[in-house]
Amino acid sequence: MLPLYFPENKLEYIPAAVTCLLFIFGAVFTWRMFIKVSKREQQQFEQMEQNLKEMDNAVSDTPASK
Repeated sequence: MLPLYFPENKLEYIPAAVTCLLFIFGAVFTWRMFIKVSKREQQQFEQMEQNLKEMDNAVSDTPASK
């Protein structure tokens, strides 16, 4: 097992804290991006589904199909 190292000079923690914060911000940004893209795709799917229903209704209303 590796020995634990706790520095006497607490300024050595700053680079680790900055790196940790950068990764946290990156993770939150990625998470928000996934949510935004997912909502956009859901809206596009609902619009496409509505268009297909309208086309189906238009086809079934033609005299040739009766």
